[in-house]
Amino acid sequence: MSLKSVILGTAAALALAGAANAAPQVVAPPSPLNASVQPYVKVGAKTVVLRHVRLIDGTGAPAQADRTIVVANGKIAAIGGPELAAPTGAETLDLAGRTVMPGIVGLHDHMYYIARPNMDAAGHSEAPLIVPQMTFSSPRLYLAAGVTTMRTTGSVEPYVDLNVKSEIDAGRMIGPHMDVTGPYLEGAGSAFIQMHPLKDADDARRMVNYWADMGATSFKAYMNITRAELGAAIQEAHKRGLKLTGHLCSVTYPEAAELGIDDLEHGFFVNTQLDAGKAPDQCSRSTGNETLLKMTPDSPEADALIKLLVSKHVAVTSTLPVFEQRVPMHSPLNPKAMAVLTPEAREAYLYARNLTNQAPRERYADTVREYQNDLGLERKFVAAGGLLLAGPDPTGNGGVIPGFGDQREIELLVEAGFKPEEAVKIATLNGATYLGLADRIGTVAPGKNADVVVVKGDPSKTIADVENVEIVFKDGVGYDAPKLLDSVKGRYGQY
Repeated sequence: MSLKSVILGTAAALALAGAANAAPQVVAPPSPLNASVQPYVKVGAKTVVLRHVRLIDGTGAPAQADRTIVVANGKIAAIGGPELAAPTGAETLDLAGRTVMPGIVGLHDHMYYIARPNMDAAGHSEAPLIVPQMTFSSPRLYLAAGVTTMRTTGSVEPYVDLNVKSEIDAGRMIGPHMDVTGPYLEGAGSAFIQMHPLKDADDARRMVNYWADMGATSFKAYMNITRAELGAAIQEAHKRGLKLTGHLCSVTYPEAAELGIDDLEHGFFVNTQLDAGKAPDQCSRSTGNETLLKMTPDSPEADALIKLLVSKHVAVTSTLPVFEQRVPMHSPLNPKAMAVLTPEAREAYLYARNLTNQAPRERYADTVREYQNDLGLERKFVAAGGLLLAGPDPTGNGGVIPGFGDQREIELLVEAGFKPEEAVKIATLNGATYLGLADRIGTVAPGKNADVVVVKGDPSKTIADVENVEIVFKDGVGYDAPKLLDSVKGRYGQY
């Protein structure tokens, strides 16, 4: 066995061990809720019985009709039919016409909003891009939509994200369980002035160790990182028992897989291995578009890449909502989502949306092909045994908003060809599996955390019903989803 094989094998073993080490930090034991949180609690009894619900349990199995779920002391105590007796003193909810599913595990969720200074109706703005933190609105939006666990997947203000997690865990703020990703591991040449440009591999090691010491539970590499910097960061993260994902460009998917990366963001959109003129350690001009056009799902290049990713146990995070924005007339205009944006953010989004929708269709022919190729590659990856994760990438595009985007991702997975129950599994159990938390969250089963979502309707037949969230249980506490949305109306993009 070669020295490289020994190193990579050790890194893989450390990564698997790391999932177990980091997991307790992500889902902390529940604390009593502060008085400021209580107004948003709809169901606060220690023992609650959910009767006459349709159950999508998160395993991918068909939905089950007329089930009874007993929640006690923050856990799912029992699941049965309508005959299941209620414990003495339990609060009983008749939820006929509703569906219960696991809390969403969002694996590409951010806590910020990218602002483009002085953007005009033609889409022009002035440098530099600014990334203000949405410390108040984002956690509430995620929880209101049914996201009970999230990975920040790249932090711009990591101290803030760590403090928000601490406040949520202590019961003083509203929001999901958080896997706080350290600041972006980025090389020279970033478009974002708030990112630290790595100097070399040693700088990457120092950054990983510092932020692991601060409490970060995962890391993310970005577009201009070099192979040496990425390899050093991966090895250092694995030594600390932590995982590393990447939105890549300068490093190709095969190169990253060989280096031992744990996850690749954005489906197959940002792989640059077939881009013309791709130079080592340099982001290509195409940023992956040329590769995706060439790599059709039935191509030998796709076969080889997917075989490599599966053999190396590299997960892939689907972020379809952010890429559907490129396809004219594809993304619906959600009035509830638009209502949470500031007037300025809404105006900027509608400018960009109209520019895309009104452009000649032939201008976007390649974009449509790229999108369809990615859908096919994601299906093929799952069929080959790959672990597909889900997240929307809510950044500065007003069509992709925390929580709403997570729901839309599930809808688009169905559009990609997955059954509704399979799409729910990708967005729940698969994320829990990646985080090393499948024994605690990700499915609705006795003994697991009572992190479940009550929606009106039947997503197993009409997937858009995942948007009709009424109650979100996190650690057995039922939050009022509409009330949470009302509390941030007109504020996303401001704070």
